[in-house]
Amino acid sequence: MNPTPTPQPLIEESLSSAIDPAVLERLHRRLEDAAADDDLLDVSYRTVDTPVGPLLLAATPRGLVRVAYAIEGHDHVLETIASRISPRILRSGNRLDAAARELDEYFAGTRHTFDLPLDFSLSRGFRRLVQQQLPDIAYGQTRSYGQVASLVGNPRAVRAVGTACATNPLPVVLPCHRVVRSDGTLGNYAGGPEAKEILLRFEGAA
Repeated sequence: MNPTPTPQPLIEESLSSAIDPAVLERLHRRLEDAAADDDLLDVSYRTVDTPVGPLLLAATPRGLVRVAYAIEGHDHVLETIASRISPRILRSGNRLDAAARELDEYFAGTRHTFDLPLDFSLSRGFRRLVQQQLPDIAYGQTRSYGQVASLVGNPRAVRAVGTACATNPLPVVLPCHRVVRSDGTLGNYAGGPEAKEILLRFEGAA
């Protein structure tokens, strides 16, 4: 005996009904947990709201790999991560809870340094060397591009230091905003000049 067919209007009504966000969140968590359990999740990401706009955070099992401003285009950043690291990317909170918490503390003024495992997969060579030295510039202080070049042992590499700062995959956490021009002007910044000025004023360095 054939089952009674479902009336077409009922199907359309079911398809057009709004899905409870809580149900969607539970389903996403199950997908997230299953991907992690099966070792299918290479990159987790989430966004956090901050005084300099929404920041995209991305992490691998090795650590935080990317912090991106909205002006950089979050979709574009995720596409770059997919091509350079792995396409197995999923929005996931658990892996990034510590990073989100430390950023909250930083913007609350209660944290001056970050204590997070970092993944430098998106940096190489001299650029990585420069970026790894950036935390040596203390909170509330600035250094010129020339001073940073001297710090890494290559005083003539001022332009290369500028490029390393401009391509820093972990802004705020690796504080390239503390590197300014020798005349005291701000210079370029991935998040835009307004974001750089906000961070320096926030730290009392401008």
